[in-house]
Amino acid sequence: MAKPSGSYCLPFACLYVLFVSCASAVKNDQDRQVYIVYMGALPARADYVPMDHHTIILQEVTGESSIKNRLVRNYKRSFNGFAARLTETEIQTLASMEDVVSVFPSKNLKIQTTASWDFMGLKKGKSAKRHLSIESNIIIGVIDSGIYPLSDSFSDKGFGPPPKKWKGACQGGNNFTCNNKLIGARYYTPKLEGVPQSAMDSMGHGTHTASTAAGNAVNDVSFYGLGNGTAIGGVPNARISVYKVCGITKCPSYGILSAFDDAIADNVDLITVSIGADYGLRFEVDPIAIGALHAMAKGILTVNAAGNGGPDLSTVSSVAPWLFTVGASNTNRGFLTKVVLGDGKTVVGRSVNTFDLKGTKYPLVYGESASSSCNATAARLCSRGCLDKKLVRGKIVLCDSSDYIEEAKSLGAVASIVGSSTGDTAFVLSFPVSVLAVAEYNIVLSYMNSTKNPKAAVLKSETIYNQKAPVIASYSSRGPNPIVPDILKPDITAPGSEILAAYSPDDPPSLSDTRHVKYSILSGTSMSCPHIAAVAAYLKTFHPRWSPSTIKSAIMTTAWPMNASTSSLNEMNEFSYGSGHVDPVAAIHPGLVYEANKVDYITFLCGLNYTGKTFRLIFDGKNCTKEQSRSLPRNLNYPSMTAQVLATKLFEMSFRRTVTNVGMSNTTYKAKVVGSKVLNVKVIPNVFSLKSMYEKKSFTVTVSGKGPKAGKLVSAQLIWSDGFHFVRSPIVVYAAK
Repeated sequence: MAKPSGSYCLPFACLYVLFVSCASAVKNDQDRQVYIVYMGALPARADYVPMDHHTIILQEVTGESSIKNRLVRNYKRSFNGFAARLTETEIQTLASMEDVVSVFPSKNLKIQTTASWDFMGLKKGKSAKRHLSIESNIIIGVIDSGIYPLSDSFSDKGFGPPPKKWKGACQGGNNFTCNNKLIGARYYTPKLEGVPQSAMDSMGHGTHTASTAAGNAVNDVSFYGLGNGTAIGGVPNARISVYKVCGITKCPSYGILSAFDDAIADNVDLITVSIGADYGLRFEVDPIAIGALHAMAKGILTVNAAGNGGPDLSTVSSVAPWLFTVGASNTNRGFLTKVVLGDGKTVVGRSVNTFDLKGTKYPLVYGESASSSCNATAARLCSRGCLDKKLVRGKIVLCDSSDYIEEAKSLGAVASIVGSSTGDTAFVLSFPVSVLAVAEYNIVLSYMNSTKNPKAAVLKSETIYNQKAPVIASYSSRGPNPIVPDILKPDITAPGSEILAAYSPDDPPSLSDTRHVKYSILSGTSMSCPHIAAVAAYLKTFHPRWSPSTIKSAIMTTAWPMNASTSSLNEMNEFSYGSGHVDPVAAIHPGLVYEANKVDYITFLCGLNYTGKTFRLIFDGKNCTKEQSRSLPRNLNYPSMTAQVLATKLFEMSFRRTVTNVGMSNTTYKAKVVGSKVLNVKVIPNVFSLKSMYEKKSFTVTVSGKGPKAGKLVSAQLIWSDGFHFVRSPIVVYAAK
C-alpha cells in the first residue's frame, strides 16, 4: 500500500475519513471540495505532533509545498485527522493508503421551556431533589448554531468561577463574551464574505437548545402572551460550553468533528447534538457516530436527536448504540387556533398565532379557485406562482398543504387555513394561520362548496393544558434501525413539540417574519434532545461516577410505558418511542442497570465485521478475537432487545444480558414478561439474589414464535422487580418488508 515517507503512523493510530463541504473553494480550487481525513486515536508517542504529520501527508499527496489553500481543519486534541480541499485523484491516493479506513463526502447536516419540565415531574418540591453544588460542577457541551450570550437565560448572577476540571476556552470571536454560566465558546462555520465569524447565534436554534438543557430560571416569559410562565432548563445551575457548527442552516461535517475534538478535550461532562446526518450512514462515515465514539471512550455521553423524518419508517439518523437517540412527543400543553365559519360552526386547528383579527370574518377562497396558471393539484396546494394576487388579496386562502403558506401572505391574503395529514403540532407563522387535520379541513371545504359567499374568521391562538399526552409527534423519526436492525432506535422519548425557550433576537421566529423575540416556540427532535441531555446531567449530580451506558440504562429502564393509545399514525410503537417516555425522578433509582464499556462496543463492531485495518485504526491497534468476530449484535448488553426475523416463519432466538446492582444490598429480583400473547418468552434464570452493591448477574432471554407479517412488529416487556424497583426492557421482533 502507498504510504507517505517519513510518516508518523503508528500501529494503533491512523484512520483517514473524508467529507465534502458545500463551502466554496479558494480561487483556482473550484474543483477541490473539502474532505475530512480522520485518523483515529492520537498516537501515544511523546514526540508525535499531529499538525506536522498532517502537513507531511498533504504535501506528499498534493505535491505542493504550501498547503495554505488546502488545509481547512486539524483534529489534534481528542482524536487525529484533518480536513482539506482535495481532487478525486488525491482522494483515491489517500484511500489506497494502509492507514485509511474510509473515504466519504462531508455533507451539510440538518438541525433537527416553561411547561415541559413540570410535565415530566422535574420541578421544585419533594419529588425532585437537587444537589445544587454538584449541579454547578456539571458542564454541558452544546454542538449547534451557537448561542445568544446576552439572554437572561445565560446570566451568571450567583455563579462562582468555572469548575477546576474545565480545560476549555472562550473563543467566541469579536464582541462575544463568556461568563461564569456560559464558560466556553468556539466556532467552526465556513468563512462567508461580509459575515463576521463568531459563536453568536444568528439562527436561534442553538440558543433554544442550550437554554432547554441548562438555562437559568427566567420569570414571566411568553411568546406574545402564549405559554406564559417561567422559562427554565432542566439543570439551571449547570455550566454551558457552546460549539457553533451551523450557520445559515448549514452544518458541515468537518466542523462537527472539530467540535467533538474540542469538546472532549475541554472536559465537558456530556454533549448534546440536535443535528442529524443522512439516514443509513454506516458508522465509519457518520461524523456524529465517530465523534461520539471517542467521547464514549473518555466517559462522555452524547445525546442526539433522532431526526424529523417521521412518520416514515427507517428514518432515524442516529443509530449507533453508543449514541443516546431521542424521539419527540408532546406535553399536556398545546396551542390551538380556532376557525369560525360564516354559518357559526367552529373547527379547531393548530398554530402559534399571535395575530388578532378581532373575530372579523373575511371571504374564503380555495387555492384551486384562486389560480388561472397551474393545474388543479398545484393550485390546491397554493404552490409557488399559482395564486392570482387579485383573487387572494384581502381574503382567507385555503391550501391543501402547509408547504407554501408564505405564498398567500406575499400576495396580500389576510390569513390562511391549511390542511395537514396530521395536524398534531403548532408552529410559529408570520401571519394568521390555522393548520387543520383532514377531518376539520374537509368541514371547511364542505361549507365552502355549499355556500355562495363563504366567510370565516381565524382567531388568535389559545393555550390549553389538558391535551392528551404524551403522544409521539408525527415528525419524529422512526425505526427500525437501518444499519443494525438488532439495536432498537430511537432509545427514548422526551418533549419536543411546542417548546418555549430562549431565542436569538437576531433571527426572526419564522420565515418572512419581521418580529424579533428573546424567547420563541420551536418543535422537533432538536427540542427533545436537550431535555434528555439535562436529565442525564441531573442523574450525574446524584451519581457522578456513573458511566454513559449506566446513565442511559437508568433512563431507559425507568421510562413511562407507552402503547398504541399514546402513539399516533402507525402500529410500529417501539420504533416510534423506543423504551418509552423519560421519567427523570424515577431514573435516579433504577435498581439494576445494563452496562456497556469500550470492550463491549469493540465486540459489537467485531460481530459486524469491522475487522482488519479499519478496526485497528479505530481502536488503538486492537484486533478482533475469534470469539468477538462470532458475536451477534443483539447480544450487546443493551437495555432493549430487538431482532429481525423472516415474515410469518417460525423462529427462536436468544439475548444474553448482564445487569449490575445499583439499588440495594441483600435483595431478590424476579422476572415478569408482559404485553404479548404472540411471543413465547423464557428468562433463565428468572429469579436471582444480590448480596452487595455493584454485584452482577447474567441471564438469557429466549424468544420464539411465528414472525409477524412483513413490515410489522410484535413486542413484549421484560420487567425485573424486587418489589421496590421495576426495571423494564422492551423486547421487539420485526419482519422486514
